[in-house]
Amino acid sequence: SVQFIDGESYDAKVKGKHGKEDLAVIAVSLANIKDTTKGEIKIAVLGDSDSLKVGEPAIAIGNALGYGQSVTTGVISALNREYTQEDYTTYLIQTDAAINPGNSGGALLNVAGEVIGINSNKIASDTVEGMGYAIPISTAKPIIEDLMSKETKIKADEDKKAYLGVSGVNVTTDVQETYGMPEGVYIAQV
Repeated sequence: SVQFIDGESYDAKVKGKHGKEDLAVIAVSLANIKDTTKGEIKIAVLGDSDSLKVGEPAIAIGNALGYGQSVTTGVISALNREYTQEDYTTYLIQTDAAINPGNSGGALLNVAGEVIGINSNKIASDTVEGMGYAIPISTAKPIIEDLMSKETKIKADEDKKAYLGVSGVNVTTDVQETYGMPEGVYIAQV
């Protein structure tokens, strides 16, 4: 669900997600939103994360610890910080604006109120303080635009759900070596 600034909550559907950059786009049907809520909605203006300079002010907006909207301030501490997880590498904005659990997915703004990043994560350690990270809006924008073009996913009725029509068994390396089968999936039943 999505809660708007006036406190009204509405059901949302996932349009698409990009797991490696930890981004998703959700949609709320305009037909379901009250006119009073629509009147409170403001469209965020996207800034230019490619022109950021270290030392510029940064404002992180989110829902820290689920308490409701929160705002923290800091500076751009570094640009293009390499972050690798499994086999995927991305480059993030580092900020000392507090990014706490619940802020992930919120906006990182410049002093003009433009979105320059999407809050992502922080380093949590006894020896480190003030190291938060955001996905640069220049990285996020094309992904978001692609996800926005997806058809909203709506759960199908039970009688309209598709099925594959086969039952499979995983052929692991051990099974492959024991039975001389190729690794993958063995079709056990049609």
